[in-house]
Amino acid sequence: MAKSKIDLFLELAKPDENGVSRWVFVDEFVGDYSPLVLGNGFSWGRKSSPLQKKYIVKVRRDKTPGNAVDGIKLDGFNDEEHFSQTIRKDIVETIRRQKCVMLGINGSSENTLIEVDHKDGRKSDMRVSDARTQKLEDFQPLCKAANDVKRQICKNCKMTDKRWDATNIKGNPYPFYEGDENYTEELGCVGCYQYDPVEYRKSSVKRICKEASEHTAEYIINILYPENS
Repeated sequence: MAKSKIDLFLELAKPDENGVSRWVFVDEFVGDYSPLVLGNGFSWGRKSSPLQKKYIVKVRRDKTPGNAVDGIKLDGFNDEEHFSQTIRKDIVETIRRQKCVMLGINGSSENTLIEVDHKDGRKSDMRVSDARTQKLEDFQPLCKAANDVKRQICKNCKMTDKRWDATNIKGNPYPFYEGDENYTEELGCVGCYQYDPVEYRKSSVKRICKEASEHTAEYIINILYPENS
């Protein structure tokens, strides 16, 4: 059986009992080690890779022009907890039979295939990381197109700590069903449309019904479809 790229690198780097290795330079990626040759990035050593989950990885970019990786060194074992994206089989099978909660489809083309989405786009809850403690309600069915969009929205939220406003979709009456635009550790993703569009709709119906009992129909129409939108 062919060795994995990480096994090949470890063979070259020879980390000691503390997980510390020498600097390994990219010009050593020849012969049996040619599979380690890097393209534009550091595919087999990116943050989500098994290498970085086990070791603290340092890189050098000071020899060649641009931002290319020149050398790689292991600097000890990584003791941080890492989120596993593995989802229990029974949850996957259940979710994939359902329709996308955003677009209402479950198709066979690439963009309409159902993916099992972690509701919490930050993937920070280690309970959800553990297949033994995962719950069906931690996930939702999204078609690939919707999931790709959500992934970018969550990435932006993580960078800015500003949550996505649901009124970006015309007809959505409220920005959030709990909390406001500011991400907090206490509330997390709960309250964001992207986290749970079904719960958003349920909450909105309840809130509109309450407001309808207190105001005119015209008031509700103006909430759903502002005149200057």
